[in-house]
Amino acid sequence: MKQLLSKFGIEEVNPGGFAGQWCGSDTPIESVSPIDGTVLARVNQVSPDEFETIMTRAQEAFTEWRKVPAPVRGQTVRDLGNALREVKADLGALVTLEMGKIRAEGEGEVQEMIDICDFAVGLSRQLYGLTMHSERPGHRMYEQWHPLGVVGVISAFNFPVAVWSWNCALAAVCGDVTLWKPSSKTPLTAIACTKVAEQVCKKNGVDPAIFSLCVGRGSTVGEKLIHDRRIPLVSATGSCRMGYRIGAVVGERLGRTILELGGNNAIIVSQHADMDMAIPAILFGAVGTAGQRCTSTRRIIVHESARDALVKRLIAAYEQVRIGDPLEASTLMGPLIDTGAVDDMATALVRINKEGGEVLYGGERLGGDVYAGGCYVKPCIVSVPGNLDIVKEETFAPILYVMTYGALDEAIALHNDVPQGLSSAIFTRDLLEAEQFLSCAGSDCGIANVNIGTSGAEIGGAFGGEKETGGGRESGSDAWKAYMRRQTNTINYSTELPLAQGIKFGE
Repeated sequence: MKQLLSKFGIEEVNPGGFAGQWCGSDTPIESVSPIDGTVLARVNQVSPDEFETIMTRAQEAFTEWRKVPAPVRGQTVRDLGNALREVKADLGALVTLEMGKIRAEGEGEVQEMIDICDFAVGLSRQLYGLTMHSERPGHRMYEQWHPLGVVGVISAFNFPVAVWSWNCALAAVCGDVTLWKPSSKTPLTAIACTKVAEQVCKKNGVDPAIFSLCVGRGSTVGEKLIHDRRIPLVSATGSCRMGYRIGAVVGERLGRTILELGGNNAIIVSQHADMDMAIPAILFGAVGTAGQRCTSTRRIIVHESARDALVKRLIAAYEQVRIGDPLEASTLMGPLIDTGAVDDMATALVRINKEGGEVLYGGERLGGDVYAGGCYVKPCIVSVPGNLDIVKEETFAPILYVMTYGALDEAIALHNDVPQGLSSAIFTRDLLEAEQFLSCAGSDCGIANVNIGTSGAEIGGAFGGEKETGGGRESGSDAWKAYMRRQTNTINYSTELPLAQGIKFGE
């Protein structure tokens, strides 16, 4: 463990702030591994005064970075991607050690970082505007996109490095700088990423403050970040409750937000489904990252004729899941992030029983020598009569609800009858069912899939959801536009001054 931490320059006590120089003098926090309860290291949080210093430096860095041609900015992001390639295994292991997801998922998260850097490099030569015909003779109209400013990035523990990269890579090629407030549960991965970016910037002769960091308390540093008018855009990933707060504060000052909040993702399993495809998709979606993904599969809406066979196969698959140390290659499910998450799962199961649900498999906390000090649970399958109150909430744990339907319209209504709208899927070999699910009268989610699960989005497509999920979009497609300001330009190359709409003034 110490050898791994030392590779990223992480010591027993570390400063949690960076904007060209490291700082941190506020109350230290401990990074505790959910694997066995080991304290990995301590991080001195950023004080309110230090936040002001970091913010000032980030703003100064922006005034210079915005002048750098976008393709040249892309070269720095390209080098960041190459640097991440070199540390992929080690950074993935650090994600596993601090967050608890299995090693393959930890390295997969770093691969997402590499992929988004590659995407952003290409994007740096494709920040296209439009030209349009003017109604006035001798005039030309076009639009262009300019850098926006300092982008505040607030990330959650479950993807402690990928979410930062989705934002910072796009923001950087767009000419913005980022100020990152990571989850206090995973500060070491944030420090490691910032140190990698710092070295890349120094190599390229770029102000390292374009990738700034502030590990700090939400009540002080977090509040200062979302209230700061010098931050025109706040991109936040987390709970719906957090999103309501950020949306209200930033909106009140007429700032922009990219909100990536809760998910309550369902898979409709038709009587026409290929069960050999559906079972592994459900298993990965529900059990992967111990059910702590915003895209985790939380509800199965299965045709009544296929329900018993599906449940039987699901239980058999769950019984094969090896739970334990996520650093071991044979492990399929690691721990929850902390004891609070374990307690939340237990509370949810009590409510499920009171509301009329029935636990079909799992749900117990795992103890004994094998799991000593860790936050391990058995993934749980629950039969419910429909969308109970508890089902409409997102419990960030491996609880899978199973309900039935008779007609596809009924299934889609059940599917959409939750406050969240992130990811969705249907398994069917019937083309008409697939098309109905993808139509305007089908899934109301930002992501809708056919014959693949709800989890595991690619960076080429814009990522995000509707309703309480927040409406934000990150990563691919044209999500870059959120990080820039649009400007419409008109040039008069004639010697006359005609007005729009044919207005005659002063005649």
